Amino acid sequence: MHTGDSSLPGPAQVRVDGKFLEVAGSRYLVKGVAYGTFAPDAAGAQFPGLTRVDADFAAMAAAGINTVRTYTVPSTAIMDLAERHGLRVMIGMPWAQHVAFLGDRALAHQIRAEAVQTVRQLASHPASLLFAVGNEIPAPVVRWHGDRRVREFLRSVYEDAKSAAPDALLTYVNFPPTEFLELDFFDVCAFNVYLHREQDLRAYLARLQHVAGHKPLLLAEAGADSIREGLDGQARITAMHLRAAFTEGLCGAVAFSWTDEWWRGGHDVEDWAFGLVDRVRTPKPALAAVRDAFAAAPFGDAPGSLPKVSVVVCAYNAADTIDEALRSLVVQTYPNYEVIVINDGSRDGTGEIAKRYPVRTIDIPNGGLSAARNRGWQEASGEIVAYTDADVRVDRDWLMYLVRPLLTPEYVGSGGPNVVPADDPWIAQCVARAPGGPTHVLLNDRVAEHVPGCNMAFRRDALMAVGGFNPTYLRAGDDVDVCWRLQVKGYRIGFAPSALVWHHHRASVKAYWRQQVGYGEGEIWLDAHHPEKFIRRSEEHTSELQSRLHLVCRLLLEKK
Repeated sequence: MHTGDSSLPGPAQVRVDGKFLEVAGSRYLVKGVAYGTFAPDAAGAQFPGLTRVDADFAAMAAAGINTVRTYTVPSTAIMDLAERHGLRVMIGMPWAQHVAFLGDRALAHQIRAEAVQTVRQLASHPASLLFAVGNEIPAPVVRWHGDRRVREFLRSVYEDAKSAAPDALLTYVNFPPTEFLELDFFDVCAFNVYLHREQDLRAYLARLQHVAGHKPLLLAEAGADSIREGLDGQARITAMHLRAAFTEGLCGAVAFSWTDEWWRGGHDVEDWAFGLVDRVRTPKPALAAVRDAFAAAPFGDAPGSLPKVSVVVCAYNAADTIDEALRSLVVQTYPNYEVIVINDGSRDGTGEIAKRYPVRTIDIPNGGLSAARNRGWQEASGEIVAYTDADVRVDRDWLMYLVRPLLTPEYVGSGGPNVVPADDPWIAQCVARAPGGPTHVLLNDRVAEHVPGCNMAFRRDALMAVGGFNPTYLRAGDDVDVCWRLQVKGYRIGFAPSALVWHHHRASVKAYWRQQVGYGEGEIWLDAHHPEKFIRRSEEHTSELQSRLHLVCRLLLEKK
């Protein structure tokens, strides 16, 4: 049995992997169920007896559940039972969050101290997944203290707990009334959401993806009351919640709750029945619905026959990075794709490295980025053409999420975010945070105004309809230009927040400067081709500015 001694070997490491979690090197989708809260026993423990817990955990595992969310801190014995049944635990830390807790210094100190104690005690247990340091601080309490003070308090709890167990993952479980709390320092963004119309729920989850940014987003509670919705209604709504979460690219979802047995505020709750099983553990239809939803996750809603995708990588003197890029591309989970490398006149070993992989490598004279991208879609056999760069590592599910918007006729293009790898050198980390990087610009939560060239896909026939990429753009700007030209024709570009790529940024100031010069060249041509997109002070000022910019561009091109 695990004793909680921090000197013992730790569990298989749980870590954040882009928008998802990873355990022991494998993707871990949270397929969870809430457990509790329960009436305290004579010793004050708010869990059933170990025999009941053991039977509950066995039934959860049999239903395809892999995560148990608790609202009170489990004992080591309960954690051991979770480990025995192959379950991970999202450990909740209860505290007096429903009162003005920041008005009492002793109480605030106690909250921080207990969080440290809990994390130190359980972080090394093999069943630990992550810790929730709070749950739904009421909006009136946040307004009373002020969102800045609440944020800084939660940051202090996070930092204290991280100091006690640096490898532990921490979250705070928020809810819609306090969505405005900016809590981007937590490892996982978690929200409780109860919306019974799928359209509304999916729209809100799309919004929360932008709140989460590059962090994983977890639907930490979802479900329905069988008293008010009926047994079949509860099953339908709860399964819809889970399917919507995975469809929207979340890292997982937690059904509320395992059992109708629920104790809160000193009393058994009798007029709500959210359990997948009743108080005596008789299964409801919702349990089978949840089992089926988890079994189909994450791509059970995708059509049986997915369109073929041609992934185009345009490379110029990319010998230092293309190996990593291709290694990530040849292990995609997408079932129907090819990879085409356009070797744009490289003078290093780019072509030789590419030919070691099961990809098509096409060597062409150096003609610039747009010409290479055009050659890519012209050679493509897929009805969708996806583009990434030779200095990028893509997520294993990149294509599955990138293609999602294109499975409906609403969109002809899509794109996703790109982030700097955590192990890039510090100058690259600074460059990643500096202005001028390739990024997406959104019109709303789902529609992009343009997407970055290192993470974009288009229907091949849409590219043909606009004549492909404009070869005027030699180094940058062609991605923005093609998005704008597609939109002029009435087409839409979708955004896929979980189609993540890691983009190596320039590792020196000199290289960053050269990149920005290239982007400046691209912007000159964008200004010329799409003047309506740029703010103009006056005709005279604009004419003078354009003349100067075109002169700079001409001099730069002559220097090349």
